Amino acid sequence: MVPRAEFTSYYGRPIIHAPSWAARDIAGYFFLGGLAGAGSVFAAGAQLRDRPRTATAMKVSSLAAVSLSAAALVHDLGRPGRFANMLRVFKPTSPMSMGSWLLGAYGPAAGAAALSAVTGRLPRAGAVATAGAALLGPALASYTAVLAADTAVPAWHGAHRELPYVFTASATAAASGMALVVAPPRENAPARLAAVLAAAGESVAAEAAERRLGMVAETWREGRAGTLLRAARALTLAGAATAALAGGRSRPAAVLGGLALLGGSVCTRFGIFAAGTASAQDPKYTVVPQRNGG
Repeated sequence: MVPRAEFTSYYGRPIIHAPSWAARDIAGYFFLGGLAGAGSVFAAGAQLRDRPRTATAMKVSSLAAVSLSAAALVHDLGRPGRFANMLRVFKPTSPMSMGSWLLGAYGPAAGAAALSAVTGRLPRAGAVATAGAALLGPALASYTAVLAADTAVPAWHGAHRELPYVFTASATAAASGMALVVAPPRENAPARLAAVLAAAGESVAAEAAERRLGMVAETWREGRAGTLLRAARALTLAGAATAALAGGRSRPAAVLGGLALLGGSVCTRFGIFAAGTASAQDPKYTVVPQRNGG
């Protein structure tokens, strides 16, 4: 009989350091950045398609989301000066450096777009700012996945190919949910379609990520992470179905579907964050098993 494999490490200590980031701050930063970035794309599309109420609401939503996102990041860093110091370096090979510059460029664009929409002043400058925020939005929505996957955390790094797709689809679901909440039913057809596509895309990408992770996918299915990710799937699918079937006729149904989509996106980000922490803390996912007596 071959002895059963045991997963051990020196003195029982973790092989790698678990993320030192606070879950509330950084998982919240992941969610809010995705909502802001995808929301700017929705705002630009609504402006082009002459849906003024949706465009204005989404611009304000994106500004609020990116402001809260930056606040969460600064809170995790400890003091505002540390974020300013991150802008002293421009390093294309560093997701952290690129993300800092991306956030620094996107924030003013989103702010100018929202201010112009609310006040009605400087419409040409507002249109330029809207376009700029929309161009930067997809990168803002997905770069946090690259940032996480660039670490040694098994549950993140092992899914480095699929994680950006999961985050982008989740951000799209969140933005479509926000659009369903703030837009009148006569203007929400694009949001309803986006919700269905985002729900399907997130489901496919998450399944692909779990297949690639192999044994490490246990961290996506068990414990706190498993509970959150199951809730995310249920909320996202239910929100997309509600929006598609009744969101165009009923304002309450649209709001209900939108809130479910937003909740699903929150659970996705916090669930993946929890899976990463669990995988870093368990030697089973970070060491090669040793045979007893071998």
